[in-house]
Amino acid sequence: MNVLVVLFISTGIAALVIKIMSHEHHLPAAARIGMSVMLLFTALGHFMFARGMSMMVPDFIPFKIELVYLTGVIEVAAAIGLQLPKLRLLTAWLLILFFILILPSNAKAALEHIDMYKANYEGTGTGYLWFRIPLQLFFIAWIYFSAIKSQQRKSG
Repeated sequence: MNVLVVLFISTGIAALVIKIMSHEHHLPAAARIGMSVMLLFTALGHFMFARGMSMMVPDFIPFKIELVYLTGVIEVAAAIGLQLPKLRLLTAWLLILFFILILPSNAKAALEHIDMYKANYEGTGTGYLWFRIPLQLFFIAWIYFSAIKSQQRKSG
């Protein structure tokens, strides 16, 4: 839930600043800024809660802690890439792929009641998936419309 608060508030602030500075509305740019802020926020979790997040990684994948750190770095890189016009489209497509690829970790966390913050098995459980799966789809749509579709409108 915190990620949605960060996403919506940072997007709202960005939209307001863009409107004040340019006297125009540019919702796709504000949405990309909001997503970048959210990605930086979630990347922090990869470093602050690495042990708990490593418990979410499927068992067959080695180097779990290292992978958690790597995905944190990927989120930072994606946050930057969304803001760079030459990298925006590639970053957006890779970020969509990233959100699809991390879904099994979220499923594992829910099925095994993993609490990534406390690194234990006392998490909320499968009910979490009813929130997380639509949330992942929402993030994918957010990226698609703010970075891919808006780019297609400019070049089309």
